[in-house]
Amino acid sequence: MPGTFEPLPGGGAAVALDDVEISIIRSLAVQLLELIGPGPAEDASDDPLAELFAEGPSEPPADPVLKRLFPDAYSDPEQPASPRDAEERRAYSAEFRRYTENDLRAGKRDNALAVIRSLDALSSASAGEGGAVLKLSVEESQRWLSALNDLRLAIGSRLDITDEEDTDLLYRLPDEDPRKPMVMAYLWLGGLQETLVGTLMP
Repeated sequence: MPGTFEPLPGGGAAVALDDVEISIIRSLAVQLLELIGPGPAEDASDDPLAELFAEGPSEPPADPVLKRLFPDAYSDPEQPASPRDAEERRAYSAEFRRYTENDLRAGKRDNALAVIRSLDALSSASAGEGGAVLKLSVEESQRWLSALNDLRLAIGSRLDITDEEDTDLLYRLPDEDPRKPMVMAYLWLGGLQETLVGTLMP
């Protein structure tokens, strides 16, 4: 089972991870959390309805990774638009973002935290053993799947990966290329993601 998720009887998934792999995934999840940013302060309002109707940003993030994680809902770069249509799309995207981005950020934050907590529990249980088998419930598997997808989107954005052809080029990078460690992490997370999807298939 090294490096790949396998289904557990009754649902869920398991994967054997060594200490280095645990450290890499945890570090990436922490970086993702820092990039997404903290949630609204818990004591900002005593009114639960105020939080429910709180508005988020209307403009897309400046950071290219966050742009990939929180894309415009109505933009279609492959479909040319007249200036008027483009303006309408921007307005619709801004409105959609205003009422959805806070929840999207909260969901991605929760998924990354779930990954960190499960890895911390695994490290505590296997202290000094050089690794362990991570076992996830179905719900935990779905959180991990979402977090792995976000991590790959983030790394892919830093590597300027936009399509399958870009991914193919990664395999031919020379070892001395400074992007090589990030590329290896990207490809490895892709393998984990793919096998985790397989465990959730009926």
